[in-house]
Formats: sequence, structure tokens, C-alpha cells
Amino acid sequence: MAVLLVTPLFGLLSTMVVSNRMAFFSDSLGHGAFTGIAIGALLGVGSEIFGLLGFSIGFALLITLIKNKSHAGADTVIGVFSSTAIALGLMLMSAGGQFNKFSRFLIGDLLSITKGDLWGLLAVFFIVFVSWAILFNRLLIISVNQTLARSRGIKTQVIESIFAVLLAIIVALSIQWVGILIINALLVLPAAAARNVTNSVKSYHALSVLIALSSGLAGLFLSYEINSASGATIVVISAVIYFFTLILKPRFIK
Repeated sequence: MAVLLVTPLFGLLSTMVVSNRMAFFSDSLGHGAFTGIAIGALLGVGSEIFGLLGFSIGFALLITLIKNKSHAGADTVIGVFSSTAIALGLMLMSAGGQFNKFSRFLIGDLLSITKGDLWGLLAVFFIVFVSWAILFNRLLIISVNQTLARSRGIKTQVIESIFAVLLAIIVALSIQWVGILIINALLVLPAAAARNVTNSVKSYHALSVLIALSSGLAGLFLSYEINSASGATIVVISAVIYFFTLILKPRFIK
């Protein structure tokens, strides 16, 4: 059930991550989540997930704001935040020799999900899909050309901020099952593979969701058979599909 709820969201959001060249940004969210977990634990809020979710959203909004206001390149701004976040997270987690109890977040464990987590994922599933339906056209224009989007009255920073929050929520909620080390791969590989073999926006999005969903199910079953980490196995299958689409790509280029 978790795979059926989470992977379509990764496939859907992946399309805009790839189209808007946000792979580095989504990777930085994983690094920021590392610090969020540590802060949540230090505050004693009862569960690392609250600190993780709050910090991830704030982190995403701050990067988006500074990226749009700063004269420095977007990759520079994101790089500064990403490296700072991972260093701060490691410092906080390693203080007092407590790092081992957080190490599970590095790899993740999909089988640790509970019924309560499933209800939360179901709520996020509907929130993301409703938000996507409302924002899709504006996100698409922004991905083509930001100047064009602004000329049509689209508030690009607001739309980018909303999209960043959606990404942050998905990363924060999924990271304990997927793992910090590979979360970004699930936000890049499905759309990257779909882009190789599609020629229209509709097929691009549909195939990205299908690749994410099929990789999730196949990875879950395979990880059970070979007793491997489920998140990593899902990513490996997504990567295999990506390389396969690279072979097919010349046939779809006209």
C-alpha cells in the first residue's frame, strides 16, 4: 500500500524536477532532512518526523527565496545550503555518540511502515494530486521559460515555493522508508527515463508515473526474494529502466 501511494507521487513530481533542472535542489532537501531529524530529536517533540517535516519545509522555502533574490547562481546557493545542512546534521547527530540511533534514516526501511503512516500518506496523496491539478499549467509554463511565465501574470516565486513545499513534504515523509542516501534518485530517474522515449507532455507524465510505480512494486518483491534493502532495490530497478530507455532513445528522436 505504501508503494502504491508513494511511488506515483515520485513519478509525478519527478517530471517537474527534471524539466526545471531541479535535481540538485531535490538532493539538497534530503540533506536538509538530515538536520531536521536531529533538531526534532533534540527538541524532544516525541518523534523525529515533526522536526523533519517542519525543517524540510522551511529549508525548501528559504532556498527558493534566496535563489530568486540572490545574484549568485542557483547551483551555488543550493550547494551552500546543502553542504551546510548535511554538516550541521552530522554534528548534531554525532554529539554525545548518538549517531547510531539515527543511522536507519540513511538507508531506510520500507517494511517499518505502520497503519498510521499509511493514513498520513493517503492524505498527502490527495493533497499533492489536487495541488498538481491546480498548478500544473503554471508549472509547465515556468519550466519552459520564466520570463514568459511572468509576462502572462504568473507569480513564479509563489508557484515555485508551493512546488518546493510539496517536494519537501514528500521527501520528509518518505525518507524514513527510502533513505537519505537514495531519496533523490526516486525524484530523478522516473522522469529521466520517460523523457528519453516520449514526444508529448501527456505521455511523458504518464510514463514517468508508470515507471515509478512498476519500479516500486518490482523492487519490493525483489528485495524480499534476495533479502536486500527495499529502497535501494527500487532505485536499482529504476536505473536499469533508465539505461534501457537510453538504448531506445534514438528511435524516438525525430
